[in-house]
Amino acid sequence: MCAEDTHDPAQDDVGRLINVVAHQLKRQMCFHEEESGLTNMQKRVLHHVMFHTLESDIYQKDIEKEFQIRRSTASGILQLLEKNGFIRREAVAKDARLKRIVPTAKAEGVREEILSNIRDMEKILRKGISEKDMKICRHVLEQMSENLLGNEKQSRGEEITDHE
Repeated sequence: MCAEDTHDPAQDDVGRLINVVAHQLKRQMCFHEEESGLTNMQKRVLHHVMFHTLESDIYQKDIEKEFQIRRSTASGILQLLEKNGFIRREAVAKDARLKRIVPTAKAEGVREEILSNIRDMEKILRKGISEKDMKICRHVLEQMSENLLGNEKQSRGEEITDHE
């Protein structure tokens, strides 16, 4: 029997592997949820808000784009962060419909915990992987994300542009 005949096609299932890694990452991050009461995704969004508001205003649409999530998902995350006192939304003078997202003092209180948690997970994820391989991995994952985004837009009949 030829070696090619025994090849398991499931071994080439990149989507399955990405899903497995995502679930492993979520489980690892859950160990620290009790300390702040925040889920992994809430921590990532809050980290993004705290980091980017140092330089400019940030809005819900920025969160949607950064994390490639739907409006309803972003809205739910931001509502919980607001309800739990980590952010507040402020009306913008130029457009009353826009609400700027602003971290609160409570958010600043968990900043170091969130950063430490993210650093720890990155260290675990990158262990034994060269910088060259990490660069290739990041490039490939970004391309896969673009492929999926293009497919999603095509399915909805939207125009696909290179500048998004």
